[in-house]
Amino acid sequence: MNRAVRACLAVLGSATLLITAPPSTAAQGATRVITDIPYAPADPPTSRGHLLDLYLPQAPHDAPWPLLIWTGGSGWMADNGKDSAGPIAQAFNPRGYAVAGVSIRSSSQVQFPGQLHDIKAAIRWLRAHAREHRLDTRRFAIMGDSSGGWTTAMAALTGDVPALAGNVGVIRGSSAVQAAVAFYPPTDFLQMDEQMLPGACASFNETFGLTDCHDDPASPESLLVGCPIQTCPRAAQAANPVNYVSRRDPPIMILHGQQDTLVPHAQSILLYNALRAKGSEATFFSVPGAGHDWQQVLDPANHTGHTVYRTRDGSERITVGAPDPSWDTIDRFLRQAFRR
Repeated sequence: MNRAVRACLAVLGSATLLITAPPSTAAQGATRVITDIPYAPADPPTSRGHLLDLYLPQAPHDAPWPLLIWTGGSGWMADNGKDSAGPIAQAFNPRGYAVAGVSIRSSSQVQFPGQLHDIKAAIRWLRAHAREHRLDTRRFAIMGDSSGGWTTAMAALTGDVPALAGNVGVIRGSSAVQAAVAFYPPTDFLQMDEQMLPGACASFNETFGLTDCHDDPASPESLLVGCPIQTCPRAAQAANPVNYVSRRDPPIMILHGQQDTLVPHAQSILLYNALRAKGSEATFFSVPGAGHDWQQVLDPANHTGHTVYRTRDGSERITVGAPDPSWDTIDRFLRQAFRR
C-alpha cells in the first residue's frame, strides 16, 4: 500500500482490507443486523467491495420499510464503504427505515465506471431481495459522504440508463432510487484545484504525498479514472455527475461545509446549479463553519448563517438560517420525495 493510500485511509478513517467472511446476524437493541452479505462475487477474490450490511428495525408491523442505502467515502482508495453505516442506522432505524451499508471496489481494484456498476448492482440486489427483508421497493434512497457522496449522485442521476448498468452480479432489474442525499460530493474533477481554499492544496499535497493537488497523477481522482485528470479530460468528464443531470432525476439533497479543505464547496454549487438549470428538484445546504465532516455539517454550532437553496421546476427559494441541516430535516426530505 503506497503512501498516498495510507494517508487517505488515515484522514478518512478507513479500515484495513479484510478477507470476506460468511454473513452473520446479530441483534443490536431495536435493530437486527446482517453483516457481510455478498451482492456480487468478490472481484478480486480478496476484495470486500461487493459486500453489504443490513440494519433492520425490529418492529415488523411497520414493514415494509423504506430503505436508506449508505456508502461511505475513502477517496475511492478503500473497499469498506459499508463500515461507516452504523451511525446512520442509529439515526434512521428508530425513524422507521431499514439501512443498508454498501461497499464498492477501490480504485486499485477497478477503475471508473466500475464503482458505478458496483453500486447499481447492490441496488438491484436489494430490490430483488426486498420481500425477504421486508423492504419497500418504491421507497429506496441513497446517501453518502465525499467519494460516497459522488457515488450517491452518480447512482441517482444515472438511474436505469442501460449503457451504465454494467455487468456486476447476475441480478437484472431496476437500479433507480427515489431520493438521494449527498454530503460534499466531488463533481467536476478538472475544476477542483482552482476552487480549493487558500493553502488547502499545500496541506492536501503534504497529507497525501503529492505535488500537484487533485491534478497530480497519483491523486484520488486520477487513480479513479486511470490517468492524470488534466491529460484525459474526456475520462474525467465521464465521471462528472453534472453531465448526467436531467429533468427526470429524483429529488436530491446536497450538503457541504464552506471550510472543506479536501473537496471544494464550489463542487456542490456546480451540481446544484446544473439541477436547477434542468428544472430538477434539489435542496442545497451551504454551511459556513463546517469542514469535510458530516458531523460538522449537522452540528447546530455551525448553523449560524447557513444558506438553504431549494429549486423545483426552474423556480428557486433561498433562506438563511432555516431549516437546519439535521437528521430530522433529511427524514422529512426523504418522506416528501417518496410521496412524489
